[in-house]
Amino acid sequence: MPIFALNEEITFPPVELAERSGILAVGGDLSPERLVTAYSSGIFPWYSEGDPIIWWSPNPRFVLFPQELYVSKTMRQVLGREIFRITGDADFRGVILGCREPRKHEQGTWITEEMMKAYVRLHEMGIAHSVEAWKDGELAGGIYGLSLGGCFFGESMFARAANASKAAFITMVKRLGERGFVIIDCQVYTGHLESMGARHIPREKYIEILNDGLKRNPAPGSWKDILP
Repeated sequence: MPIFALNEEITFPPVELAERSGILAVGGDLSPERLVTAYSSGIFPWYSEGDPIIWWSPNPRFVLFPQELYVSKTMRQVLGREIFRITGDADFRGVILGCREPRKHEQGTWITEEMMKAYVRLHEMGIAHSVEAWKDGELAGGIYGLSLGGCFFGESMFARAANASKAAFITMVKRLGERGFVIIDCQVYTGHLESMGARHIPREKYIEILNDGLKRNPAPGSWKDILP
């Protein structure tokens, strides 16, 4: 199937027209309006520095349902000992900068300067959020993403201390589940998230759940009041 080139209009082709790889379109911009339209349609941007913006809608989709969250014995002990202090929206910029740090055996990052500015702007609008894990007063890990209706779209997480990102993620999923969120979009497979209950579902089913979740409005504009 062809890969569609976007123009100035904030529209996307139907997700069913995506390539087998998941690529749907290229081009456009990272304006708040386009990003919200994309996520609301089951689409997200993912590209490298120097490349055009690439828009994805993979099939199957990797997701976590809050009620299916699995917490291992080790993580139950970590959370019970309160090794980390978990907060919401306390340091969004710090979390996204942490996610930009090169990982082991990797060069560079897919979180470009353009992308960072776009998500910081969404955070200022109350759409993008972060969850932080603090240890001894220092930011030890965290996760950031978008919240629309009863859906959370995870973008990236990082850890500077063992189990920090897991502690932030588990705490976040529990709180969001309590507040009526229906799905955590993990986008693409990682063993890290699979170990906590994430699994693949057909894109068609994902879009169905997404459309239902977008009709809900369970979360406040700031997450400072819901975490921990």
